[in-house]
Amino acid sequence: MALVTGAPLLVGLLQLPHAPSAQAAPTGSRTVDVTIEKMSPSAPSKGDKVTVSGTLTNDGSATITGAHVGMNRGSALGGRSAIEAVSKRTGYLASLDGKEIEDHTAEIGKLEPGASRPFTLSVPVKDLDLGNDGVYPLGISLSGHTQAAPYEQVLGIERTFLPWQEADADKETQLTYLWPLISTTHLTAETDADAQQTPVFRDDDLAAEIAPGGRLQQMVALGKDLPVTFVIDPDLLATVDAMTKAYTVKGSDGPTGKNQAVAKQWLHELEEAVKTHEVIALPFADPDLASLAHHGRSVPSALSHLGPATELSALTVDTVLGVKPRTDFAWPAEGAVDSSIVDVATSAGAHNVIARSDSLRETGGLPYTPTAARPIGGGNTAIVADRGLSRAFEGDMSKPGNATEAVQEFLAQTQMINLQAPDRQRSIVVAPQRMPSASQARAMAAALRALESGRWTQPLNLSGAAKAEPDRAATRQVPSSAAYPGSLRRQELPTDSFRQIKDTQAALNDFQVILAQPERVVTPFGNAMMREMSTQWRGDALDATAYRNSVRSYLNGLTRKVHLIKKSDATLSGRSATIPITVQNNLVQGVEGMMLELTSSQPNRLDVGEPQRIKVDGGHSQSFKFNTTANANGRASVTAQLYTADGKPYGGPMTFQVNVTEITATVMLVIAGGVLLLVLAGVRIYLQRKRTAAQRAEDESGGDDDLADEDGTKDDTGGTDGDEPEQPSDPTPDTGSENSGPSGSGEKVDR
Repeated sequence: MALVTGAPLLVGLLQLPHAPSAQAAPTGSRTVDVTIEKMSPSAPSKGDKVTVSGTLTNDGSATITGAHVGMNRGSALGGRSAIEAVSKRTGYLASLDGKEIEDHTAEIGKLEPGASRPFTLSVPVKDLDLGNDGVYPLGISLSGHTQAAPYEQVLGIERTFLPWQEADADKETQLTYLWPLISTTHLTAETDADAQQTPVFRDDDLAAEIAPGGRLQQMVALGKDLPVTFVIDPDLLATVDAMTKAYTVKGSDGPTGKNQAVAKQWLHELEEAVKTHEVIALPFADPDLASLAHHGRSVPSALSHLGPATELSALTVDTVLGVKPRTDFAWPAEGAVDSSIVDVATSAGAHNVIARSDSLRETGGLPYTPTAARPIGGGNTAIVADRGLSRAFEGDMSKPGNATEAVQEFLAQTQMINLQAPDRQRSIVVAPQRMPSASQARAMAAALRALESGRWTQPLNLSGAAKAEPDRAATRQVPSSAAYPGSLRRQELPTDSFRQIKDTQAALNDFQVILAQPERVVTPFGNAMMREMSTQWRGDALDATAYRNSVRSYLNGLTRKVHLIKKSDATLSGRSATIPITVQNNLVQGVEGMMLELTSSQPNRLDVGEPQRIKVDGGHSQSFKFNTTANANGRASVTAQLYTADGKPYGGPMTFQVNVTEITATVMLVIAGGVLLLVLAGVRIYLQRKRTAAQRAEDESGGDDDLADEDGTKDDTGGTDGDEPEQPSDPTPDTGSENSGPSGSGEKVDR
């Protein structure tokens, strides 16, 4: 009974979910994490001593005793794929890693769980027993005891590569390394409302990049002494050049830029560096050629920006750095190309397209890495950069272990390329990530310095690589658009972005025709629209949209600064009058060449006159008077509209009401009667004064009997001799005449 009763309980317990167990600690040859942080020399010669230093970390759960570090040398590798395989291998394998080099170990002693300890190990090259020239895997291993395994065993190993070549190669591989100076967009389309057009920046982040220790400062300082080809986005030069003068940072609370000294120093260092290097200038703002090819071609005028971007590129580099760059190289993102990208890239005169070997894949079964240059038809050349070498320094190179591993593998790959066909000289191109970090730049520089001995490579600039004799069996067929990687396609600018750029350009075209100094607007907005197509926006759709919207919003704000001032309804109390229309110009510069036109909704009632050409100085308003003629009583709507010189409406219309009040015949008779009375009164005054003057003359010439009293009293007749007595209603003698004529054409309407 008890057994039956307990059965359901047992079943329930078996059905309970298992509690998660803690991750087991590594064991065996993966117990200790060995990190190689430095190896010197990277490519040793005969007589050198190979010194390796790094860190040991016990990731296991038991204390390691009697530990020591040793060096293992494996057999020479047979190809580039073998190098990749070794770099991915974990754990110790005696058949591949070889035996420990005797008599050259470093004692470690005890290593507690979780503890780390640095190490340094040196072994003379002669004791490594290296054979023929080749790439040898070099392992740094830790051996010791644990309580569970009292016998000595390898508890951790890390591998690197030892390129070995006693003498210079008969035919060294020509190596071209691109050194990109590219940044993100920092300038807006805005400028301050001053004569100097002080530029407005999105942020002041570029200062950190060009300051000592910054990414771009490191790129220039390192590249100056390296055999590299500078690949420059001229927008970066234009932006730093703008920083050398007064500039502001966007936002109402944005600070005034204070990094002029840093900008001047960086440009000076770059100017010195490029004197001894080839300079390749990308089209201004580094346009995304793939986005243009896949989405921009369907939008009219999208491709028209490439030509001006190339022209501006050459001008900018020449102006800022004083060198004439080559502008006939195009560099699509990640070196990924298809037929449409090549068409777009070459449409602006770039007859050399920098591609990558994972885009133009080898299909001919070549046993060696072919020369980079490939003719692809139409007089164009694809410069196919090596994928493995180009991506060698991606990742976090701030960790010494990662940087050392990348440098050694880069050296191993370049030597293996030379060993693939030692009797055939080839030209290899390396196109790294567009914006390397400072630590990535330092790692790249370390690898290039290690190659300076020239035992299997020799430097070549990009122009030389483009002219190299191509391998006949190398792939020359550009893939179709269908082969373009979906991961890269998803990062592209959409078609709507190019439509927005097109609309902004159209609005700019309509705006610039009214300006007295159009270059003040055309230049910053033209540059901003080039930046809207930049490769930098890949994978950052929100920021790209925000930038495009900010450019258009600023342009709209400028166009609204020229507008008609709202007019209140008016009353026209005459057959003719003038209607003033005021144009306000809040721009810094003047506007001209525009037409102002009035349109009446009742032209048979109110004729508003002819259109007028306008010109208004910057920061002013001006009224333009239209002669109007009334033909009948009543209300009429009048619409004022500005037009550009080519007849396009500018801004919105402004409508107001005019009430026409025509003067009747009865009113005219009353007015005429009043005028007649005024005339008669004037005549009477004139005659009265004349009689008075005559009387005074007669009194002065007559006898005593005819004289008036001294005090001016009148005689007993009660009045002045010969005059009518004055009436209170008579006009005073000094009252001037008034104009009683009809209203003239100069009369203004009531406001």
